[in-house]
Parts: sequence; structure tokens; C-alpha cells
Amino acid sequence: MTSRVHVGLSDRAYDIFIGRSTAEHLGDALAAGGKVTHAVLISDSNVRPLHGERLCAELRERVDRVDALTFPAGERSKSLTQFAELCEQMLRLGADRRTLVVACGGGVVGDLAGYVAASFARGVRFLQVPTTLLADVDSSVGGKVGVNLPGAKNMVGAFWQPAAVLIAIDDLATLPDREYRAGLAEVVKYGVILDEEFFAYLEAHVAEIDARDPAVLEQIVTRCCRLKADVVEQDEREETGLRAVLNYGHTFCHAIEAETEYGAFLHGEAVAIGMLCASRLAERRGMVDAETTRRQQQLLEQLKLPVACPGLELPRLLAAMMRDKKVAHGRLRLVLPTRMGHVELVGDVPEAEVLEAWGPALNVS
Repeated sequence: MTSRVHVGLSDRAYDIFIGRSTAEHLGDALAAGGKVTHAVLISDSNVRPLHGERLCAELRERVDRVDALTFPAGERSKSLTQFAELCEQMLRLGADRRTLVVACGGGVVGDLAGYVAASFARGVRFLQVPTTLLADVDSSVGGKVGVNLPGAKNMVGAFWQPAAVLIAIDDLATLPDREYRAGLAEVVKYGVILDEEFFAYLEAHVAEIDARDPAVLEQIVTRCCRLKADVVEQDEREETGLRAVLNYGHTFCHAIEAETEYGAFLHGEAVAIGMLCASRLAERRGMVDAETTRRQQQLLEQLKLPVACPGLELPRLLAAMMRDKKVAHGRLRLVLPTRMGHVELVGDVPEAEVLEAWGPALNVS
């Protein structure tokens, strides 16, 4: 079982290798970045014992010198403080522009380690080795790296494409159930925004998804990577607005995360709630029918994802939304569905409509 997805970005092009284990394509992934004599693997305290030690051993079979850095697991580590500490550690290791950073872990690891790679010595090569479903299908692809500010998610960062992405389907077997399901929210997102047929495939394979069937997971990961690659190839740096479609539900999602200090909900859980808020808003505006929202909610509930976040305060959520990167000249812009498989970026959405869309998620009538 092996697949390859090519991300065509001229001199920044790279391949996504998808197999059962990292060992299958590690040699190919390393070769994609040129000769490697020093690698620094960056992981977190959860992933290091599960996958990092094994990957270090595999790297040492092919690379002269391999070092490893570890930081505390969790979204709170995606900070300027932790970024600075990793850069200092890189310096102490004697890293230079020929060093390869290997990001081994979920979205937090990929974003943080990628930002270190983009910044240290004004940019070094890096290899993405995602170990969660969310990272497999979303954050490892496309070159977005960065950290959070206390009041705004992903507000500091860069576009820095990896030399390659190496995905091991077998790693998903070690994910805690909650982490696995959080990744499924991003999978559902791709169906809603870009591929109605894929959404229907997910509806028809809930049992296999629940069982983490490797063949079904390979199809899901490969399709999501291809869909994201298609968008990134056309709008790498979010200059045309096309790449914004990938943020469906995320303006609501990021408000939830910021207001709960990145502790109460996993990113994918907040995405699930945010997608439904966005779909209800599109309903109110006459852009989609109720069936579009119903199908999303039914699938998300079947996949055991949250669809509400009661107890949060509307004014604070709205204020957090206004700090979103898609806000332009003080006007809120949101990605909203027009039908299953297609979304659009809509500008200047009235505050009253946004507040109403939040209602069911907060159990407010």
C-alpha cells in the first residue's frame, strides 16, 4: 500500500509519500532535499517515545549526525517563547544552513518546527513527518508554519514549503480516540468545500473509519492531500483568495480556541463546531438549504465529534473573530457553502447574522 501526491510549486515543488511505515519512503524523502549530513528531529513529549525514537534510529542509518529536540506537548507550546527556546537549542547543537529539520508529530509540532526551519539561519530545509490524522490531511501540506499569540491563533508565521512530506498510515493506530476523531473534522471539511463525491464516500464508510481500516484511511489521506495540493498550487501564499476556502469553519473555530485558551477543545473539535456555524449562517443568507447543514451535522455526530460549545460568551467570541487574519479593513469575511462541495469567501457579513449562527452551538435560542 503506497501512494504519492505531487505538489507542483515550481522550484518549491515536493512529494507527499503515503505508505504503511516511515521506513518505506524515508530514503526517497531525504533525497528530495539533497544530501543530508546533519538532521535535527523536533518532536513533543507525547510523540517522542511513540514515534520519535524509532524515526531517529531510521535517520541514523542514512544521516551522519542526528540530534533530537523535545518540547512539552500541547497547543500552548505553539508560542514565541517555545520557538525562541528551540532556536537557541539549534544554535547550541551547531546547526547551520545545511541542517535538515525533521518535524515529527501533529499539527503543533509541524507548525512550530516548521517556523524554526523557516527562521533559523534565515531558512533551512525541513521534512514533515506527521503522526496524526489532522496533520496528515491538513497542516503538513501547504507550507504554513507559525505560532500563536495569546489572543490570536497562527498570527505569527511564514510560508515555508517542506522538502517532502512522509506519512505512515500505521502511525494512526497509536492515536488516542479523541485525537483521531479531531482529525476526521478536517477530512469532512474537504468534502464540504471541494468534493461532494468524497463527502458521500465518508457517509458510506463510517464503520470502516471508526475501525481505522488501513485501506480506507489510505484513500482518505491521499484524496485530502490531493485536494489541498490542488488549492495550494493555485494560491500558495493566499494572494488570490482561493486558498481561503481551506479555512471553512475556522474563523468560528479559532474564536472558540482563543476564548478557551487552547485548552478545552482540540483544533478539529472546534473545526466541527465552526463548520456548522458557518453552514447555518449560509442557510440564513439563502446560500444553501437546510439539508446541506443536516448532512454535515449527521456525519460529524456519527464520527462522534462535538457540535456545540455551551457556556461561551457571544460578545467575546465575536471580538475574537474580529482578530481573524481574513478580516479586511475591520470587516468580517467568512468562508460559506453554496452547495455541498463548493464554498465562497463572503465579505462584510452583518454582526447580527453571525451572532444568530452561533446560537445553536451555544444553546442560545
